[in-house]
Amino acid sequence: CSSCTASKQHKGHNFVEVTEVYKTKKEVIKKDTKDFENHISPKYEEIALDLENQLANLDGGYEKLTTTISKQGEQWHREIDIVINKMKTELSEIKEKHRDILQKHLNEIKQIQSLIKETLKTIRKIEKSTEVSSTIEYSSKIREFSKLPPKVQVSLPTFIPKPIDHEKLYSLFGQITPLSTATEENVLSLNQPTISVRELLDEPELVVAIQTGHEHLRSVACLNEDRIWTSGETNDIKCLNIKGSLVRTFKIKSEEKPNDVAVDSNGKLLYCDGTDGTVNIVKNGQTEELITLPKWTPGNLCVTSTGDLLVTMFSDDETQSKVVRYSGSTEKQTIQFDDEGKPLYSGNNNTKYITENRNHDICVADYGAGAVVVVNQDGKLRWRYTGHPSVTKYNPFQPWGITTDSQSHVLTADTENHCIHILDQNGQFLHYIDNCDLENPFGLCVDNNDNLFVCEFNNVKKIKYIK
Repeated sequence: CSSCTASKQHKGHNFVEVTEVYKTKKEVIKKDTKDFENHISPKYEEIALDLENQLANLDGGYEKLTTTISKQGEQWHREIDIVINKMKTELSEIKEKHRDILQKHLNEIKQIQSLIKETLKTIRKIEKSTEVSSTIEYSSKIREFSKLPPKVQVSLPTFIPKPIDHEKLYSLFGQITPLSTATEENVLSLNQPTISVRELLDEPELVVAIQTGHEHLRSVACLNEDRIWTSGETNDIKCLNIKGSLVRTFKIKSEEKPNDVAVDSNGKLLYCDGTDGTVNIVKNGQTEELITLPKWTPGNLCVTSTGDLLVTMFSDDETQSKVVRYSGSTEKQTIQFDDEGKPLYSGNNNTKYITENRNHDICVADYGAGAVVVVNQDGKLRWRYTGHPSVTKYNPFQPWGITTDSQSHVLTADTENHCIHILDQNGQFLHYIDNCDLENPFGLCVDNNDNLFVCEFNNVKKIKYIK
């Protein structure tokens, strides 16, 4: 405006065409309207609908749990009735034996009484008789009958009821897991590419069982869709094809077993050596030390989508555990404590398999804690999973292997219960894989087509679990 151009105070300002500002703002308003209508409002609708569905299904979910508890009670009542009836039958048998013993002795006494009666009758007859011969021939029976038979006293059996330990009874009956509330960072990305949704199969299918020749197989890593690397309790790492044929064997420099194996985006083999505290990469058949840990022992590792290396490790005194991110040999990040300064992971040297999810969450199967511990890429705790209540899984949840797929599902091996838990990216239980004759599953991995590979004692099973 003219006053602005004439004013010393405003002299030198850039001139902007009001119509251009107006037009630009209109474009912003148009874009914001489109984003509100097409992205933000639908997302809030989706969140509200999800909460409404959770509320709607609340009663049904708790009714199922109540029904399960009632069924367990009915089963206990049946078992108790069986025990009571068995004891009553046993008592009836004892009663019959008791009766037989008393009746036998009573019969013997009655027989003696009959003899005494006959003897007394004879004596009285002789007593009244005047015959000399019968009197002279008389022989006294007093001594014979004076020797009384032993008195039989059979004691009744007793029932000793065991005192009821109410706390032990409660724990034996079952367990109700505590309420678990997980909050997650929910960021809306307006330009996020869509991922095709693939549904889980109701009944996972065993594709093939690959005999590895390992004893106590522990880890498996997918080299590609047709080949896998495997390791166990010996110092050799084997590359096998899907038919189980040995393609290559690599022996690590240590005489001990590798703690874990992984494959980077270039197909190079990596492994943890707990003996000398190193993480190694194999290039052209030669071992190259990538990371050396003087006071920590590397346990398990994984390669992230950005090419970083995540390593779980425990201190030499076995009191602390942590996850460290490396770029090559350079340490970039340490994840050890939550916001309250408490350890995220159990401090012992138990195995802690690790993987990265598609949303960049870091997922650790903490066997010692009996939990899957998930933090975001900044190391902030997102959720913990401590198992799913089930009437068919009797042993405590202690996860071993862990992996993730294209749908950001988290899969973890529940070795003692011979199954695999499938969770969504927020830690909610979705499904068990408990068929396919699984026996003590350990290490896990998935290929690019979401086929699952599962380590057992000496073989690897390839399982199709997703449509």
